[in-house]
Amino acid sequence: MFINCHSYHSLRYGTLSVEELVRQAHQSGARELVLTDINTITGIYDFKKECEKYGIKPVAGVEIRKEGKLFYIAIAKDFSGIGEINRIITDYNCEGKELTETAPEFNNVFVIYPKENIPDQLKENEFVGIREEELTLLIRSEFKKLKDKMVVWHPVTFGTEQEYELHCILRAIDHNILLPRLKETDHCKTTEIFRAVELIEKVYERYPEMIKNTHDLLRVCQFDFEFSTPRNKKYYTRSKEDDRRFLTRLTRLGLKHRYGPDHDIAWKRAEKELKVIDQLNFSGYFLITWDIIRYSNRMGFMHVGRGSGANSIVSYCLGITDICPLELDLYFERFLNLNRKTPPDFDIDWSWQERDIILQYIFDRYGKDHVAFCGTNVEFKYRSIFREVGKVFGLPKEELDDLATKPIENHDSNSVVKLVHQYGQMMEKFPNQRSMHSCGILISEEPITHFTALEMPPKGFPIVQFDMHVAEDIGFEKFDILSQRGLGTINDTVKLIKNNRGISVDIRNTTISKNEKKANEYLSQGRTIGCFYIESPAMRGLLRRLKCEDYRTLVAASSIIRPGVAQSGMMREYIFRHNNPTKFEYFHPVFKEQLGETYGIMVYQEDVIKIALYYGGLEAADGDILRRAMSGKGRSLSALQRVKDHFFESCKRQGHPEELSKEVYRQIESFAGYSFCKAHSASYAVESYQSLYLKVYYPLEFMVSVINNMGGFYRTEVYVHEARMSGGIIRNPCVNTSDYVTVLKGNEIYLGFIHLQGLETSIARNIGEERGKNGGYKSLDDFIRRIPIGIETIQLLIFIDAFRFTGKSKNELLVQARLLLSMFKPENRGLLLIEEPVKEYQLPQLKREAFEDAFDEIELLGFPVTCSPFDLLKTLYRGDVMGRDLVQYHKKQVRMLAYLISRKHVPTKKGTMYFGTWIDANGDYFDTAHFPDNLKAYPFLGGGCYLLLGTVEVDFHFPTITILKMAKMPMIPDPRYAYDNEKQYDIHRQIKEDVSMTHRKPYPQEHEIGLPRHKMR
Repeated sequence: MFINCHSYHSLRYGTLSVEELVRQAHQSGARELVLTDINTITGIYDFKKECEKYGIKPVAGVEIRKEGKLFYIAIAKDFSGIGEINRIITDYNCEGKELTETAPEFNNVFVIYPKENIPDQLKENEFVGIREEELTLLIRSEFKKLKDKMVVWHPVTFGTEQEYELHCILRAIDHNILLPRLKETDHCKTTEIFRAVELIEKVYERYPEMIKNTHDLLRVCQFDFEFSTPRNKKYYTRSKEDDRRFLTRLTRLGLKHRYGPDHDIAWKRAEKELKVIDQLNFSGYFLITWDIIRYSNRMGFMHVGRGSGANSIVSYCLGITDICPLELDLYFERFLNLNRKTPPDFDIDWSWQERDIILQYIFDRYGKDHVAFCGTNVEFKYRSIFREVGKVFGLPKEELDDLATKPIENHDSNSVVKLVHQYGQMMEKFPNQRSMHSCGILISEEPITHFTALEMPPKGFPIVQFDMHVAEDIGFEKFDILSQRGLGTINDTVKLIKNNRGISVDIRNTTISKNEKKANEYLSQGRTIGCFYIESPAMRGLLRRLKCEDYRTLVAASSIIRPGVAQSGMMREYIFRHNNPTKFEYFHPVFKEQLGETYGIMVYQEDVIKIALYYGGLEAADGDILRRAMSGKGRSLSALQRVKDHFFESCKRQGHPEELSKEVYRQIESFAGYSFCKAHSASYAVESYQSLYLKVYYPLEFMVSVINNMGGFYRTEVYVHEARMSGGIIRNPCVNTSDYVTVLKGNEIYLGFIHLQGLETSIARNIGEERGKNGGYKSLDDFIRRIPIGIETIQLLIFIDAFRFTGKSKNELLVQARLLLSMFKPENRGLLLIEEPVKEYQLPQLKREAFEDAFDEIELLGFPVTCSPFDLLKTLYRGDVMGRDLVQYHKKQVRMLAYLISRKHVPTKKGTMYFGTWIDANGDYFDTAHFPDNLKAYPFLGGGCYLLLGTVEVDFHFPTITILKMAKMPMIPDPRYAYDNEKQYDIHRQIKEDVSMTHRKPYPQEHEIGLPRHKMR
């Protein structure tokens, strides 16, 4: 009877999850059930699985609406009918083809019209749905003739009376109106709730033909779908055999390039991999990935293939990855084995500037009918729930801000807020809108609309109507096409070196950017700001603690910084053993044999499998369950418990003492956070080394590229400081030299117009473009003639000293600009055939105070350029000790003056603490620790310079100051407002620091780790 059911995938309409919808249908005695969400098939695959759990026959359909008006309900007779429905929705979403009030010619779809929209002539597959409350209308002549075309129509939208109210709130949110302003046509009827099938049939018993039509319709419909069938594009060539041959040929060519003509070990490894790839029918998947990489290389783009794909020597030979699996002893089985039924997962990064070009190639190459992005459901979140629900109840903006930003226990307790809480909690986990998966691309064998309707988000690439989990369930594996700024930095640096110095750097040649002596020195000293993945304070501290001087140690560091390793305490233990290799014993021989490279400590995901196999004696499949649980994939507690029980049974059979086995499992269990597989760490380490190599040998080009790629961990000011420390002379934007982005001229760095707060992007771009077409600007007058600009914008450029080439002071230019713009007629811009001589005005001498320029820079850029922050302090004191000398002051108290760069929030068992990163007056970095009790008395008070008193703790070569006292130092008043006391300290608040928050459990202390350092008997 239920031919028109809505789940909460009918966005801001339905209130039932798919699971709850099917459960309530079962309780109502339903034997068949039709899911017809509004203009979407998002839930149909989960719906099919849920129905089969309860023995209900699932039927799929869609309710076709436009702007809230119901046109008709489309119900698929079979799976091909779903494809027909998908195509009309796709045409509407992606091609702009209008939905029509009457259904198109369907072959395998039933159509149900509401009585308000009955066409003049009903086709064989078309019916009229009659609600219970409409039965009394059937005495009318216009309806009598349609009785043999009528079906029972009992829509379902909500589950309880309270959920009906929630439905109305969702509708008000959707219409962006107050709840009382909802019209009757904006929401569903109060009857759209499950009722017992017997009761519904009793209501319609006077119309047996209607009941019969409904049963007949449902009997004909089927939703047959085989979840285990692969849906990805099968072959790159024409057949499996052709794919196998082509992949083998490409592998041989790559093998020769990577290893030379005669490398037996490499070829044997490749043969073994190729055999598995062929047996699992994944040759096409490898070749499609190779094809994308080939195009990228042809375009001159740089990519990084990372993740477990780097375990494959075939991937290495094809150029998909740049990690030699033989060098790092990476085993292929972690990536692909005969027990794995799903395709391999390649994660490939491109520069954020080039990713869209790669995406366009994929869509063009494999056809828009076969390619789409994975979708994702964006749920209502804490802030959006309170804002949206509060808004429909009429709360003012100030109260909405309070609800959205304060913890729930601090909210007012009035009746309206209680309602907001009540309905807000019901909306948690509800999807609010569909969006694009950040990187997942599907390439299908059949047209993708066979499986889903497509939507077109603003990005311009179509998305499917389900997420990555459903995609995997129904046989799709995504190609992860990612982007990152680190690659953009490397790319831009190489181009800048070529343009500036005429030097071609083959940065893809890892022999020049891995284990290079000078780069290793920088690495061990933590001089890595700007470098991909290794620039954060925590990572720089780790590099110094490890005295990281080689690639292998960097690979390990890339993994032990991850939460899983650090949370377990194994990061701390790794640092100890790395620095004290003679002060510990392996507590069991297996740990020495399998984990000797990492001092018997589990650092990589593969290490869990090794210990499960070689100590526990488990099968590879059970070891993989542990790994997947550890990595957040397939976290089944029951499966994990079975493996745990089996682990102890197996250990006992092998004669291991119970206490020893408990300790081994404790270590495995403590590692159950997110960490990297070794190949992933190695991929990151290669890119880190590439960026470090460029920073060491081409520091100015590198730092300019970091700035232009919008940096990384830190704000622009820090990278500008780093460029200055590398010998760069920093210049403010200049209309005759600067461009939209920052440019390098010799050793002079001209900041880009992009950094000017308040400057429109179109003007920022136009300044350089116009100069490129028609030559440099001769004067302020010439600039105003050529660039469409108002007085506020011209003043902004004058204040940043962008017209300094004129030789005139800012005050003179400000007066001149007002005079010029008062007389200038915009319609004459660009029409002057003969340039008139510039009128010179005799202006009085207007004096500017020292440091006025610095405050202009803080206001417009966020930081001073023409001086140091220390120059703006009232005090001349610069500290007793400098950052570079701290290693000599272990356990001693020091007093320092420093500029705050960043602070990181860290949870501890005693409350919140912070780690701070600072620069001293010499420009050198150092770090501080601020514990909870100390922070209460001496809190951070925003960006600026502080006087610090603390005790130095040198931990494995890395000094940290534990702060005892801290005071923010006063700066001079803003000289531009010498006669306005209220504004003299306004701009000071624009000096910022970087703040990062951590949401995790506290790390264990050294005495809590309990990792044995002696052999256990």
